[in-house]
Amino acid sequence: MRWNELEDEACSLARTVGVIGDRWTLVILRDCFLRVRQFEEFQTRLGVSRAILADRLDKLVTNFVLTKVAYQERPTRYEYRLTPKGLALYPIIMSMVHWGDTYLTNKKGRPVLHRHRTCQHIFDPVMTCSQCGEIVDPHEVEVLVGPGATDPNHLPPKSLIPQTRHSADKTRKMQ
Repeated sequence: MRWNELEDEACSLARTVGVIGDRWTLVILRDCFLRVRQFEEFQTRLGVSRAILADRLDKLVTNFVLTKVAYQERPTRYEYRLTPKGLALYPIIMSMVHWGDTYLTNKKGRPVLHRHRTCQHIFDPVMTCSQCGEIVDPHEVEVLVGPGATDPNHLPPKSLIPQTRHSADKTRKMQ
């Protein structure tokens, strides 16, 4: 697996990392969720070189995570806005923030708090099962072979995959 070929892998995590997995892209996305939109604003806030910033923004636009919207003519200047595909990254960003708040915060506490506008409470992001609503614990999750699986190296070791008829057939075909 080569770093510059992750987007072509048959692994959803590898493909995602290929699009958003470097440090500058992640902090650019953080700022997008903080409603930063203009190139100069990103550069000032992040202290990143113009070339790196332009490259990361172009990659996010190419992958339909951001869209460029002209806000000025002569010269034409653009702002970068999250697309629906970009907005779908919110749970990922919030999970990373929560991890940092839990394991990397100093004694003073969290650097930012998040308030749910509907109920007005400060909240912690949690992952819940889309079917039953229970909080998902990694010890309570089984990984099964999916219909798009093509590489057994992107799956748990064979002895850890619960055998269903579909997963047994799919695993045999990949070998």
